[in-house]
Amino acid sequence: MNLQFILGNFALILFVAMVLTGIIWCLDVFYFARQRRVAADAALAAFDARNAKLTAEGIKVDNTSRQSIEAAILRQPTWIEYSGSFFPVIALVFILRSFLYEPFKIPSGSMVPTLMIGDLILVNKFTYGIRLPVLNQKVIDVNDPQRGDVMVFKYPEDMSQDYIKRVVGVPGDKITYANKRLSVNGKELAYAPLDDYLDDEKLVYHKQFTENLSEPPHRILNEPGKLTYNPDQVKNFPQHEACTYSAEQFTCVVPPGNYFMMGDNRDNSADSRYWGFVPNKNIVGKAFFVWMNFSSLKRIGSIH
Repeated sequence: MNLQFILGNFALILFVAMVLTGIIWCLDVFYFARQRRVAADAALAAFDARNAKLTAEGIKVDNTSRQSIEAAILRQPTWIEYSGSFFPVIALVFILRSFLYEPFKIPSGSMVPTLMIGDLILVNKFTYGIRLPVLNQKVIDVNDPQRGDVMVFKYPEDMSQDYIKRVVGVPGDKITYANKRLSVNGKELAYAPLDDYLDDEKLVYHKQFTENLSEPPHRILNEPGKLTYNPDQVKNFPQHEACTYSAEQFTCVVPPGNYFMMGDNRDNSADSRYWGFVPNKNIVGKAFFVWMNFSSLKRIGSIH
C-alpha cells in the first residue's frame, strides 16, 4: 500500500480519523473524565476543610470560588474536546458513505449525454451487496449488476481511482461491438436516431441514438469517421484471451465474476474495450441520482 493510494483513498483517511477520535473519546469517557473527577473531589475536599478551619477560627470565608475550582479541573483539554466533538460527526459520515450513499463528481465526458462534466451524483452502496469499508470485501449479497446499470467501480489498473461507466455485459454474456453497434449473446440491440447532440465545449455535433440495452432505453453518442475502437490503445489486460479483435469489431465473452463496461459517449470513452473487465471486488455501487450541477440546475434528477 503506497502513499499515493492512501492519499487517494478518502474512505481510508476517514476510517483512520474515526478510529483515532473514537479512541480519544472512549479514553476520556472511561478514564480521563474519571481522573479529573477524582482530582476535582480531592481539591474540593481540601477547599472545604480549609474553609471549615477558617470558620472555626472565626474568619469569614468566601465560597464563591468553589464552583470555579471544580469547573477548571473538570474542563476537558482542548485536544480531547475537539476529538470528542468530531468523533460522532466523522462516524456518521463514515457509516453513511460506506454502507448507504456516497457522493461523486463527474470529471470527464465519457458518459455524455447521460452524465455531464460537473454533475454531482449519489451512488447507492448497498444495492449490489454490503461490503466492508476500505477493504471493499462483500459480506452480504443483495443484487447483482444488471445490463444498463450506471455503475461506479475501482479502475482495475489503479484501485485509487473511481470510474463510472454503463454495464453492457454481465458474467457469461457474449459482447460484440461492430460498426458501432452492440450485440449481446448474438442479438443486435435496436437503435433509434435522435437529433444531433451539440458538444458545448468543443462546439461540434455528435450523432445521437437511443439504445435498448435495458428499459428504459438510454442515449448514446457516436462520432462519424472514428473507428469502432482504437487497436493501438488495447492493453494486455487480465483474461485478454476471452476477447477477439479484428479491424472492424471485437467480441468478448465476459468471464465469471466480471463485467464489461462502456461509456455512453462511445468514441470518447476509455472502457472495457481497452483495459478489460471489471471484477466483482472492484464494484463501488450504482449511480442513481444527480443532486447538483452548479452550471445547470436542470441537471438535477434520476439517472437512466
